[in-house]
Amino acid sequence: MRMTVTTAQVLAALLADPAADRYGLELMQATGLASGTLYPILHRLQEAGWVTAQWEDVDPADAGRPARRFYRLTPDGVERARDALAELHRRTAVPHPNGTVRPAW
Repeated sequence: MRMTVTTAQVLAALLADPAADRYGLELMQATGLASGTLYPILHRLQEAGWVTAQWEDVDPADAGRPARRFYRLTPDGVERARDALAELHRRTAVPHPNGTVRPAW
């Protein structure tokens, strides 16, 4: 999985509550990403087996809105996401003269 800043943002949002189903608008609000950026990332994560997606079981007429597509990290995806974000942190960390390490951002 190619780890970009935007992919890391999506993974971090999903890892905030790995057991929760999250829908697109909710993830856009959590990450600040536009739909044209978010959905291709979710598709790549789904293709890689890190994320599952399922349609909400709701009658749009009764709900007064279209059905939502929910996304959730798979158990393997949780592990891989945590590893990927830790590796990203390690690669971007800047050593401080006092011996501590902090993210470059």
